[in-house]
This record gives sequence, structure tokens and C-alpha cells, in this order.
Amino acid sequence: MSFTGTVKNEITTLKITETAKIALISGFFRNNYQIIKDSITISSENDAVITYLKELLDSYEEVSYSEELLDNNNFSKNKLKALVIVDGDNFIKETFSLDSEVVPSYLVESDDEVRGYLRGVFLSSGSINDPKTSRYHLEFLIEKSEEAVFVQKLLNNYSLNVKVLSRDKGFMLYIKEADKISDFLKIIGCSKAVLYYEEIRVYRDTKNKTNRINNCEQANMDRVLQTAMDQLNYIKILEDNMAIELLDDKTKEALEYRKKYQEASLKELSEIISLETGNKITKSGLNHRFRKIKELALKFLDN
Repeated sequence: MSFTGTVKNEITTLKITETAKIALISGFFRNNYQIIKDSITISSENDAVITYLKELLDSYEEVSYSEELLDNNNFSKNKLKALVIVDGDNFIKETFSLDSEVVPSYLVESDDEVRGYLRGVFLSSGSINDPKTSRYHLEFLIEKSEEAVFVQKLLNNYSLNVKVLSRDKGFMLYIKEADKISDFLKIIGCSKAVLYYEEIRVYRDTKNKTNRINNCEQANMDRVLQTAMDQLNYIKILEDNMAIELLDDKTKEALEYRKKYQEASLKELSEIISLETGNKITKSGLNHRFRKIKELALKFLDN
């Protein structure tokens, strides 16, 4: 099962208040329903979602429905499970605000109701990538511009930094920040999904940090080896031109130690020289001696 399916299944198991239930149904219907043969029809590929909506609708005596299978237009072989409203069209339209372009404020007055509405929207049109297998991404596909703006505002009231893109058949609301996606899962009450998401996120972040450190260490090692190779090349130029005796004794000492310890960094080489000769030399001091070697070698290259 996809991570989206896992999150949706968890939503269907959560306890919900009566007013939040109305908000949830409204969030689902407003972003899902179609009029097929003059009947309000909602659908989903997810069996648990349809079963959940049946349970919610069964609490209203005014509503009755039939169950059908519909062709899926999303390039999927799976049939859509559909609920076709047989009785109670007007009740549903009024109670869940299907005919209003803007959601009435009384449906989302409390924080509990807002969370309920967002659950309904996610059940209807939301998806979220599994953090284990893909990049961090949460999105909602919403058909109407007024609804897209409304849902974006609800989400951003929680500082989720939701962005909107226009699509051929509506609008895509999306979040790409891992911590914001985790916050969304907390907002809709999916604690199991949060634990899974955070565990994978921490693992990935740690792995990425380790890789960055390893890359940094490799880059440092490459620079150390390149510096040593350059110094050895300058030394060879002086040897080929029999110019070693033009150097002072301390610089000749640095030259000999470089030839002896060809892969050592300047810091390591300064420590070795200090230890073996008893004369302390710093990394900066050693670098100064190699600059003298380079300057003399370049003179032979220029001639």
C-alpha cells in the first residue's frame, strides 16, 4: 500500500466530533462529487475511505445511497468505488455546502472543524510521497479556484508555507518541506503516520549529513594530495635544473621531508618535522618555505 493510502486509512480510524464530522464530509464532497444521471456521486479507489463515508452518511436518516463501480480516468486499472445518492440530494447540498463557491464560516469556526475539513479534503484529493522512497512532497489537486484559495488559507493558518500551481484541470497545492509535511500529519491527527515519517526523515537527514561530511573529507583529501603533488613537481624542476643548493638550509629541510612523506598534509608534515628535528615549525611557517621552492621553480619555467 502507498503511504497516501496508509495516511487515509489512519484518518478513517480517528475519533471525530459531530461538528468536525460535518466539516469532514463537506471537505470531501466539495472536492469530489459529480452529478451523474442527475444524482450526486462521490468516489474513491480506497475501499477504507468509501466504507468510512458510508458510516458517516448512515448517521443521517435523510440520506440513502447505492454503491457502484466506475471506470477510472487516472490511467489506473482499478475501478473507482462510488456512492450514488438516491435520497437526500437537497439535504446534502445544504448541510455540506455543495452549491456555495465559498465555504460558510460556520462550517470551520473551531480548530477542530478546520482539522476535520482538511481531513476531508485530503481523503478526497490529497497525496503524499513515502519519505523512504522519494522526495518530500505533499499535494492536493483541487478543481475550483475559490476552493483552492480557501484550502491554502486554512493550511497556511498553520504556517505550512503552501504554494499553488495552475494545472490544466484545476490547481495543485503543494508542500515540499519535510518538517511542514510532518506538521500537516500532526494537524490532521495521524500520529502513526507522523512516527513513521519522522523516523524516516531523521534517518535520511543523518545519512545526508554523513554523506556531506564524507564528501567534505574526500574533497579535503583531494586538496591535500594535489598540494603535495604540486610541491613535488616544483622540487623535481629544481632537481632537474640542479638548483637545490640555491635554497637555504631550512627550505632544503622542508624539501627533503616532502619527498619522504609525499602524502602528508602541511599540518601533518609540520608536526613530523617538529618532532624529528626538535625545532618547532608551524603549518604557516612550512607553507612559507614551500612558497620559496615554488617561486624559484617558476623562474626556471619562465626561462
